[in-house]
Amino acid sequence: MPNFLVDSQLSQNASTANSISIAASSTPALFGTLGLDTADAGSNLRVHFSATVTLSATISILVPVTITIRRVINGVPTTVYTATKSLPVGTLLLTTDVFTISGIDTPPPADFIIYQAFVSIPAGLAVTPTRVGPESFQAVAYSDLPTPV
Repeated sequence: MPNFLVDSQLSQNASTANSISIAASSTPALFGTLGLDTADAGSNLRVHFSATVTLSATISILVPVTITIRRVINGVPTTVYTATKSLPVGTLLLTTDVFTISGIDTPPPADFIIYQAFVSIPAGLAVTPTRVGPESFQAVAYSDLPTPV
């Protein structure tokens, strides 16, 4: 059965490299939020998403960075995706790393779904990377063709 494009959105927090300078934190920081209108979806609703965060740091140790995607329906948040990547070992030089994820969610039927993207690092690190941009988050909802009414 062909795919039916239900809705798509993009949340762009920072469009270019070095356009922001925000210290990463152990508290998850929201960098993207978007809402999908899924009222006209057919059966088998699925949402494809991707996110990009760029970090910079003078690193001499591995620094784990986590991106978390949450789905919110009727005010109830559910974590649907978590990915952790360790920034590479540096040689006390300034390094920049782009962290990109992609995933899929199969949400329950709903008329409107909010997705949120967060970035965080573990607490107590001696080295704190800086979010420098670009940062973006996008989601596209597909379903089977709706049944005519």
